[in-house]
Amino acid sequence: HVQLVESGGGSVQVGGTLRLSCTASGYTYSTNALAWFRQRPGKSREGIAAIDTQSGSTYYAGSVKLRFAISLDSAKRTVYLDMNSLSPEDTAVHYCAADLRSWYPLTAAEYNIWGQGTQVTVS
Repeated sequence: HVQLVESGGGSVQVGGTLRLSCTASGYTYSTNALAWFRQRPGKSREGIAAIDTQSGSTYYAGSVKLRFAISLDSAKRTVYLDMNSLSPEDTAVHYCAADLRSWYPLTAAEYNIWGQGTQVTVS
């Protein structure tokens, strides 16, 4: 079965940067989209960035646009999230998702496959 494994989370100071990675493993797999979500304490899971794996089109939540960038290395089966100008409001568990059912790329319920999450703490 397909697994998504996130890495790169950690603690960072306000204004700092982090790069998250998510690598797909398992049998040969092709997904129409890959996305990053986050879940802050006491909040529902929020879509923050997604990429169409065919066209390369990207989608961002307003709260991270111009600060975060999603990118894809198809050869490595890895999607990245570059996060800049981090603030305490970005503190959350960050999840990678794949296999979009319908074209709402920042909607958690539309994804079938999830990683285990990686914690990002900004202070």
